[in-house]
Amino acid sequence: MIQGEVQTRALPAFPETGFVRLRQILGVIPVCPTTWWKMCREGKAPKGTKLGRNITVWKAEDIRALIAQLGEN
Repeated sequence: MIQGEVQTRALPAFPETGFVRLRQILGVIPVCPTTWWKMCREGKAPKGTKLGRNITVWKAEDIRALIAQLGEN
């Protein structure tokens, strides 16, 4: 890297629509999994949809809305 050059990290690809898993969410919202689940319980983050015993997904649109809301604060 050249001195004075700012290195930027690209965010992981995040879909516009569809469902996303926790790992994808934590790639764009920097919290630990425990904090994320607490945010969901407290209504600060959207509740997920259970697809199976160990599989929870969230609507990408809901997560994008949360990111926009967090950006306003």
